[in-house]
Amino acid sequence: LQKIKQEMDRLKKSLEEDGYEVTLRNLSGPEARPSDFRYPTSDLSGAMRGITSDYEGKNLAGLVLVTDGIYNSGTSPLYAPVRIPVYTVGMGDTTQRVDLVLKNLAFNKIAYQGNQFPLRAEVLVQGLRNQEVTVFIDQGPRLPGGQGKRLTQKKNSGNSLLLDFDFRLDATEKGLQRIDVMVESIGQESNKKNNRASAFVEVIEGRKKILLIAPAPHPDIKALRSVVEKNSNYEFILHIPGIKEADASVLLPGKADLIIFHQVADLQGKTNPLFSRLVKETSSIMVIVGAGSNLRQLQTNGIPLTFENVGQWDEVTPLINPAFSGFGLSENSNAVFSRYPPLSVPFGKFNYPANASILLHQRIGSVTTDRPLVLTYDENNRKTGVLIGEGIWRWRLNEFSENEKTETFDEVFSKLIQYLSTPEDKRKFRSFPIQNEFNDAEPVVFESQVYNDLFEQVYGNKIEIELRDEGGKSTRYNYITSPGNTRYRMGGLKEGVYRYKAATDVEGKREEVRGEFLVIAQNIEAQNLTADFDLLRKLADKTGGKFYRANELARLESDLKNTEAKGLIHTEEAFNPLIDLKWVFLLLLLMISGEWFLRKYLGAY
Repeated sequence: LQKIKQEMDRLKKSLEEDGYEVTLRNLSGPEARPSDFRYPTSDLSGAMRGITSDYEGKNLAGLVLVTDGIYNSGTSPLYAPVRIPVYTVGMGDTTQRVDLVLKNLAFNKIAYQGNQFPLRAEVLVQGLRNQEVTVFIDQGPRLPGGQGKRLTQKKNSGNSLLLDFDFRLDATEKGLQRIDVMVESIGQESNKKNNRASAFVEVIEGRKKILLIAPAPHPDIKALRSVVEKNSNYEFILHIPGIKEADASVLLPGKADLIIFHQVADLQGKTNPLFSRLVKETSSIMVIVGAGSNLRQLQTNGIPLTFENVGQWDEVTPLINPAFSGFGLSENSNAVFSRYPPLSVPFGKFNYPANASILLHQRIGSVTTDRPLVLTYDENNRKTGVLIGEGIWRWRLNEFSENEKTETFDEVFSKLIQYLSTPEDKRKFRSFPIQNEFNDAEPVVFESQVYNDLFEQVYGNKIEIELRDEGGKSTRYNYITSPGNTRYRMGGLKEGVYRYKAATDVEGKREEVRGEFLVIAQNIEAQNLTADFDLLRKLADKTGGKFYRANELARLESDLKNTEAKGLIHTEEAFNPLIDLKWVFLLLLLMISGEWFLRKYLGAY
């Protein structure tokens, strides 16, 4: 490596003496040092695109690519849109060696405490046949000695290049669990860095319960059920009196995270006693008003909606309110919603809570009204959502018929259900990592927020953060918040599960926040160490360059100097208004004046 760097520096100096401007850079970009080779991935295609973009409009004579030909990020460099000659210099060892590679881990990121979850390890066997391979499964957190708890192991063999190992593991402890997977090495292996990997599984106590209560079956129920059951964190429970009755324990106050009432205040009175009992509790609710609802009884049942024209119904289409701040939606959501068929809603104006946030507006024909179709509001520390109308099942079918998928419908109602079922966070101090997973090549970023009694964000607090790794080692950090500076970055963290405790003083009272996050090591570069000179030859042939081995840089220098430099033609176009030409202006003035004089002289007017 040192020799090739010296040769490149010499080649650079030699070409500059011949009038070339030569720049050395690595795959990371122009800001990184050319000799810094610690980047976690190799994106050859992206590097070439970046170079051609940076030198667009300049006379770029060629690109010399010194590499082993292994790319593990981005697309194949053979398909990069490069219009200049690429001279490739092959480095590394092309010998196919004996190697066992833990190619992939497939597992569920979330498991429920007390259940089992599957894990599949895929092992690539190179240079061997009928080799018995053993895979070990250990569970962290790791002890200071570096040993985890051995859970199980399996052996497998065969003529296949890819061996599958399937395990079923118990989810016992709540929280982030580290599962270490290791392939037992064999004597002939030269690369043992790709024999191990870690899986991180979040074990949670149980799924959120979404209880839907309805007086009778309806297609809307199926549409909502499909949305809820797509999320493995939710459990959908249906209760239709006399038809599909849920367990009595689920119908008790506080047992469900979100209660959806379809046809609330139903005309038959089947679900009204249940609604009267459950609406007084703190669980969030969502009510759907339809043709089976007694609109006159909504106000007396605790739903602050008053309709002016009871008994009349209208057809409206939805329009997403861009000012809704409860959660964000995809950019194309409104385009999809605008093609949905109409819903049947009560006719005319109606009164609703003044503090309501409108998610969907009603649109009659092409006229957008200020009447809500879906709204949310907070009352007594409880979130409530209201859908005014029925027939949303048509929306889902319509989207599927057009796109063969229901992404937009599922996104809107999934986020609405998630928003309503998540309790309001009234803590005055919040400190959390901005994401649950980080890789070891990026800093871990913490966000800290402090509020006063009016829940206005305040600054100047000293935030103290303590991190504890799997071995029990503790590291402390602290910083002071200020406007525009509420985040703190921590670099150099190794792979593993980290538990944190953040603390600060709010109005003389000590506030603490605890949680956990994980750091995942990127071991991509160690997966494959066999150089690919064939790819470099094809890339050079395709672009009009040549391929050289690492000991042939003198021939590269000679070929570059003997290549005739192509000139670059610059063109420039300018557009000037015709009226700016003085002779054209004088000619027009003369013609107009002449016409006026002749008409006047001949008596035309």
